[in-house]
Amino acid sequence: MNFITLLGGILCASIGGELFVHGVVGIALWARISTGIIAATFAAFATSSPELSVSITSALAGTPQIALGDALGSNVTNIALILGIALLIAPISASKETLKRDFPIALLVPLLIAALARDGELSGADGFVLMGLFAAWLVLMVIDVRKQRSLAPDILGEKRHSRSVVESAVGFGFLLASGKLIVSGATGIATYYGIDPFIIGATLVAIGTSAPELATVVISRLRGHDEVGLGTILGSNIFNGLFVVGIAAIINPIPISWEGVSSGLFFGLITSISIFPFNGGIIERRRGALLVALYAIYIGVLL
Repeated sequence: MNFITLLGGILCASIGGELFVHGVVGIALWARISTGIIAATFAAFATSSPELSVSITSALAGTPQIALGDALGSNVTNIALILGIALLIAPISASKETLKRDFPIALLVPLLIAALARDGELSGADGFVLMGLFAAWLVLMVIDVRKQRSLAPDILGEKRHSRSVVESAVGFGFLLASGKLIVSGATGIATYYGIDPFIIGATLVAIGTSAPELATVVISRLRGHDEVGLGTILGSNIFNGLFVVGIAAIINPIPISWEGVSSGLFFGLITSISIFPFNGGIIERRRGALLVALYAIYIGVLL
């Protein structure tokens, strides 16, 4: 039954990814803005909803460390494993707007968290600092949207946006279901074979909760919409590092255990640097192998 559940999760991920990517591209065309902006906001925030739920729940329960660990671990998984797999399929191109707007913030996130946590705690004030940077990034997004809409001509007879919204919503529902099914099936299989619970959490469960990002990135790469996949990953990491961690710290200050946090911050920074496109905006396929290797090292360090 666990194997059937796991296969059902994979099927839901493929269906949901196809619908979600198609809907996101349709919304971008209707709104007359780039798919990269839609991916970095709408798609990224949607696929990061499991992390936000964990953040609020754990902070209210008095264990905000779980929120920090989940956010940092998800960011490493998003780039090292998910984007690494996508790059193994084919190279990915990054737009100039992504290089100027999203990459600097994504690189800044682990450095800022490390600086704020140097006193051994992420306080409520630190949480507001993180939220402030997140708000500034959103302002940059709004500015780019206004520029693009003013330059884009009105298109008559274009695809109705209502269908794109429905496709995105239905696809996102499948993606959420896929994450729950994959986590349930993988955990059941691992427990049956007596695998250590920590290993389950660090590998199978982490991948399961990242199923929405994984399906979105892989499908977008196969369909040739690079900006959707890359934008979703970068936007998701910015959302996790600034909004999710910021909300948790505001609700309940987060005590820092550097033994666990340092690995997440270090690998979050090094993997972000590893995907920076130095060659004319192209992230080469060989970087995929490097990222997957870094993910294996990360899991080894955790263990």
